[in-house]
This record gives sequence, structure tokens and C-alpha cells, in this order.
Amino acid sequence: MITHRSLTVRLSFISLAAGFPCLRSVTQLYVISVVLYIFAVIGGLALLVYGADRFVYGAAGTADALGVSPLIIGLTVVGFGTSAPEILVSGTAALQGNPGLGFGNAIGSNITNIALVVGVTALVMPLKVDSQTLKREFPALLFVSLAVFFLVLDGHISRADSSLLLVGMVAILLLLAFIAGHRRTDDPLAGEFDGEIPHGVSIRNGLVWLFVGLFLLLVSARVLVWGAVGIARIFGVSDLIIGLTVVAIGTSLPELAASIMSAIRREHDLIIGNIIGSNMFNLLAVIGIAGLIHPGTFPADALTRDMPIMLALTVVLFLMAFGMRGAACIGRFEGALLLGSFVAYEAMLYAVSVGAQ
Repeated sequence: MITHRSLTVRLSFISLAAGFPCLRSVTQLYVISVVLYIFAVIGGLALLVYGADRFVYGAAGTADALGVSPLIIGLTVVGFGTSAPEILVSGTAALQGNPGLGFGNAIGSNITNIALVVGVTALVMPLKVDSQTLKREFPALLFVSLAVFFLVLDGHISRADSSLLLVGMVAILLLLAFIAGHRRTDDPLAGEFDGEIPHGVSIRNGLVWLFVGLFLLLVSARVLVWGAVGIARIFGVSDLIIGLTVVAIGTSLPELAASIMSAIRREHDLIIGNIIGSNMFNLLAVIGIAGLIHPGTFPADALTRDMPIMLALTVVLFLMAFGMRGAACIGRFEGALLLGSFVAYEAMLYAVSVGAQ
């Protein structure tokens, strides 16, 4: 990790480089490294987003061709697929000995999904939530969030803990399939999912796109992790902070764009449903895979700072979206509160990272 003193030395090299050719080569190497890492992060994120889109398209198209109902596809296949970038990034980071980046990505993505995605979307168009399916999913998200928090409360995540999380992921998939199979016939979420799922895709084409998307996810995850870890080492920022900010926001931006478009089309239940599914899979699959590959210490800052904020935002979203007397509405005022909390959280992380150097 680069300290303030070592960073000052690097800046001194830059100021002296004009007069000393040997130092100029050092400076050029330093600048080139920074530029390469930044391009790796940007390019990796772009390819990760495209790969995830093709992966979900292939998986959903294949399931539709096999006759699976749109609601089951939306709650399980699409929900899991939207977390595929986080899962691949987490696994790659853990394999390279940087599990903190994966943990930060999972927690940061959940915070970003609620505070930024729902907040901005509600400012664009107030969200009316009236699906009974979602009201059965919300308690599951609260339970999963609390269970993961207490599981790592001792500051350690073992392979047994991680295996339990992955078993929980399978259980959640089965629960969502059960909920979808016992829905009301007039549940608006079913129609919204049906409008988003690709129809008319052959099984062959669906499988081709599924494997193409998976390949792109694997390649882009390696590129992104390489760039993110490089930036963290150059600027002396922890892997956890990079995962909470750059990687988490980057992997959530497509969700933001899709949510705004869904709000304009008045597919409000779809927005909240995607957020709930993505957040559950982030906690169970992303943290589970990182811990299974690289068990050990769970970041103390994540336990004392980031996970409590994630839990608080989950409860707030639950209260906003769970209408006690009929349909609930997440209006522009609530959206502004969520967005304000996101800005405050990012400002706090910036202050922490600057203070640590």
C-alpha cells in the first residue's frame, strides 16, 4: 500500500523528471501504468455489462423456449443473471488473493441498488408497488440480510459459512420458483416480466448466447479485477473501498438505466423485483463464492460501517414499498432521501480513503 510519504516521493520524481532522463523514464512508466489500469477498469466494466446482457438473454430465451413461465424466469433466471457480473468479479478477485474487493462489491452493489437506483428512478417517476409476489419476497430479503450479517459477525468467514450461503442461494431459488407457481392470476409482475423476456429464441441460439455471455463475463472480470487492484495499490486505497465504490457503482449503472426505462413504461413492480432478487443473490452467491475460494478474515470496516448501512437501507425500502393499506408508493420525496443517503455514504468513503493515506 502506498503511504502519503511514498506518494510524495513519486510526485517528486515527476517534478524532477524534466531535468533527469532516468527519472523521466520512471515517471513515464508510472503514468502509463495508471492509464492502463484506468482503461482496464472502464473496458472491463463495459465488456462485463455486455456479457451479462448476452448471458441473461441466452438463459431467459432458453428457459422460455423450454416452456418455463415468465414469472419464474424473471424471479430466478433473470434475478440470478443480473448478479452474474458481481459473482464473476468476486470469484476472480478471491482467486487472485483479493477477497475484500469481492466482499465490497457485494455490499456496495446492494447499497447502490437501493440508494442510487431506486432513488434516482423514483425521482424520475414515482413507483407504485402493488404486487403480492414482491410482498412475499421482501421478508426473504430481510431474513437473508440479517442472516449473512450474523454469520460473519465474528469477523471470520470459513468455507463452512460460505457453503451455507450457497445452499441458501439454492433454497432462495426454489422459494422464488414456489412463489411464482402460487401467484395470483392477476399479479401485475407476471405481465411486466413477460414483456421483458425474449420470446421466439430457439434453444440452440439461446445456448449459444448463454455461453458467449459467460465467456465475456469471465474475460471482463479478470480485466476489471486487474485494473481495480492496480489502482488500489497505486493510490494506497484498500480493495474493500474499490469494491464498494468503483466496481459496485460500475456494475449497477446498467440496472439504473434499465430501471429508469421500466419506470417510464410504468413497470414499477419489475424494478423493485429486480432489486430484491439482485440483492439476495449478491449476499448469498457473491459473498459465498469469495469466502469459499479465499476463507479468512472478513473486513472489519465492512462489519462495523457498510453492512449496518446496507441493513438500514433494506429496512427503509421495506417500509416504503410495503403498503399497509393497499398499494404503496415510493414518491419523489422518498427518492430524494435515498439519493441523498447515497451521496452522503460515498462522501464518507471518500473522506475515509483520503484520511487513510
